[in-house]
Amino acid sequence: MELSMIDHIQTLQSELGGIVGAEYVQPATSADMVDGVQPQLVVSPGSGDEVARVLRLANAAGLAIAPRGGGTKLGWGNRPERLDLVVSTRRLNEVLEHAWSDMTATVQAGCTVSAFQHQLAQHGQHLVLDPLWLDAATIGGILATNDSGALRVRFGTLRDLILGITVALPDGTLAKSGGKVVKNVAGYDLPKLMTGALGTLGIIVDATFRLYPLPAETTILRVAPASIQSANDLMVRVLDSTLVPTGLQCHVAVNQAPEVWIRFEGMRAALEAQLEQLRQICEATSISQTLTTHDLWPGLRRMWQRSQATLICKTSVLPSDIAAMVKAVERVARPLRLDWELVAQAVGVGSLRLHGANDQALLAALTIIRAEITTLGGTVVVLDAPLGVKQQIDVWGPTKAPALMRRVKDHFDPQHMLNPGRFVGF
Repeated sequence: MELSMIDHIQTLQSELGGIVGAEYVQPATSADMVDGVQPQLVVSPGSGDEVARVLRLANAAGLAIAPRGGGTKLGWGNRPERLDLVVSTRRLNEVLEHAWSDMTATVQAGCTVSAFQHQLAQHGQHLVLDPLWLDAATIGGILATNDSGALRVRFGTLRDLILGITVALPDGTLAKSGGKVVKNVAGYDLPKLMTGALGTLGIIVDATFRLYPLPAETTILRVAPASIQSANDLMVRVLDSTLVPTGLQCHVAVNQAPEVWIRFEGMRAALEAQLEQLRQICEATSISQTLTTHDLWPGLRRMWQRSQATLICKTSVLPSDIAAMVKAVERVARPLRLDWELVAQAVGVGSLRLHGANDQALLAALTIIRAEITTLGGTVVVLDAPLGVKQQIDVWGPTKAPALMRRVKDHFDPQHMLNPGRFVGF
């Protein structure tokens, strides 16, 4: 490394230390890389004001920044075009307010989901989502990736649960929706805009959520349809019925029969009534069913076991097209000798895992599967892939409105300093 570059980094480290404290600015290591791109420094602000001041300094220096919470989804999105500074939210880890009588709570971005849920549970409430890796995933991280989980079938996604947000913008100001506004962002629904933006428009400092009571009881029914079409028909029928499941998804894999898992929550009498109605639906279509005590939806942990030549995608189709999607995956995977499995929620969103002998087989499968699902009006987004695969693709696939999204990016982040290159169109 050239001496001038070393001097520059040391100067930057000193200036950042003047904002957050010297002990909270560290040289980056290989563990801080994002898809093989090495940053220079890691800074951990202790307040929203410090986050804003760090961004103001970085913006003036022309640095590229990657926000980081628990680091569970750093591989999501395209490879960064460049990366100088990681801004960690690990010190922003407090529940600021739990207005339990109003069933709302405000929490800092670096608080883990499990810690937040534990505190809410003391008043018999919870945030109704079940994202991946609860113990490590942070509130800011799940918002940035819009990782909601299977509960969305009943309660919607994070965009439906978030009430307010505070965001540090690249120019070093704080934008807050609702309440006392530090800076207005006229014309934008800030909470919904930041949810799913992958940290490319601002760094989330804290968020306010709508809460729900903890369920009195939970019951899960495992159903074994004869075919994927039968499984799809059952899920659509449940969606069209008066049943109110809090989870409804299908698990299917190569050389395995499909299973449908249905979760109900509530009082015992209500659960029994719903289970009886579901049994009648299954018996009418000759589908066997079994009560189970499993509290973990099948396949998800196994699907996310990272290994070489493994591709994990988020798929989206109409609920009625889930069977067609599965059949398309099967047609493509068989001649390429790929192992595969898919967990599809009844709303049409799924997680697809492909495992093959080499990167080229995965690339070929991805290209064809994307084309097949596009004909269904759906999408395929790559969430996790070998670096050799990622370097050859756009993980987001074809997009309909990149120009509009670039204009939003230009408005919030004119210098493209936040996660440059990682999101759709920028």
